[in-house]
Amino acid sequence: MDQRTPVGLAYDAVAAARAVAVLAAGRADAQDRDDGFPAEDIADLARLGLLAAPVPAVEGGAGLGDEPGAGDLADVLRLVGYGSLALGRLYEGHVNALQLVARYGGAGQRARLFADAQAGHLFGVWNTAPPQGGLSLGGEGGELLLSGVKTYASGAGFVTRALVTGCRTGDPETFMLVVPLEPGTRADLSGWRAHGMRASATGTLDFEGIVLPPDAVLGAGGDYHRQPVFSAGAWRFAAVQLGGIEAVFDAWRAHLARHGRGSDPHQLARLGQGAMAVEGARLWIERAARIVAEEELTPTRLVAFVNLARLAVEKAGMEVLHLAQRSVGLQGFLRGHPLERLSRDLATYLRQPAPDWALTCAAEEVLHADGAVGDLFAGDGP
Repeated sequence: MDQRTPVGLAYDAVAAARAVAVLAAGRADAQDRDDGFPAEDIADLARLGLLAAPVPAVEGGAGLGDEPGAGDLADVLRLVGYGSLALGRLYEGHVNALQLVARYGGAGQRARLFADAQAGHLFGVWNTAPPQGGLSLGGEGGELLLSGVKTYASGAGFVTRALVTGCRTGDPETFMLVVPLEPGTRADLSGWRAHGMRASATGTLDFEGIVLPPDAVLGAGGDYHRQPVFSAGAWRFAAVQLGGIEAVFDAWRAHLARHGRGSDPHQLARLGQGAMAVEGARLWIERAARIVAEEELTPTRLVAFVNLARLAVEKAGMEVLHLAQRSVGLQGFLRGHPLERLSRDLATYLRQPAPDWALTCAAEEVLHADGAVGDLFAGDGP
């Protein structure tokens, strides 16, 4: 019997995310191993309706991240990340995939793929290729014959609907396509021996020999990298990171209270600095989510703001990690201490692509913008 929570306009995605976070936090230590994966947590996402929630409301979902759920997605991602950063990474990829389907998919593709999400399929977005070349699309008579691999694919062997990028033979243009996959197949996780995020099942997926119909291609060539959607979506992983920062802060705060060290003025000063960093990151995420949803800024200005937001969250995370480890000391580096795994996961997940590029591109936009700095990111500004 299907016990999944029905979703729709009255669906409370934030309440569902809180429930998932509590359950995920209780399992995260046991999943922290090289072959770990939060399978039970993914099942909870399905059971509580969060896998189906990003489907647009007019097509049977809750419109999470769109329509009525635009303001809720930041909280949902933060809460899931608070419970488990590995789970948050996987769920953010699922949300990203469904948003791309909603934006670029044809009517038949949308109906088919949204039904898959509502049936409990886990989606992912994999775009990283090895230096020697990535996924290529060949074939004759309209069929697509895939060859090549994707690397750093989170959820490899567990994602059953992979949105990937590839090029047709002899054509440099990048296309998107959604590939159905069988669980436990084609994945190689042997290279994922990371410091943290061990339970994210990040590895290499081999697509050699997969044959797909022509309608597997999503949108037109170049759509995947189209701005501002491509870069502006970075606020979502930063929201997951914020959840991890809050989890580290709470583990640190609980340690001070548990050991009676809260009366030390130096400890209090560090805790106050950490609280400022956490709240600053939260404000960046809230505004980034709102600005992206409103779409009132020019594409370059929108991307600039999101780039600044993701880097502000990264900076806050690094500051909280430093302060927490300074406060707790050696105990926080011992396996079994609540801070130890949380710190490893956060330090690893904070390492996102091209931070220097993101900073300099944002700064260039700010440099050449007209008007006062207070008006640069106001939707009704000059």
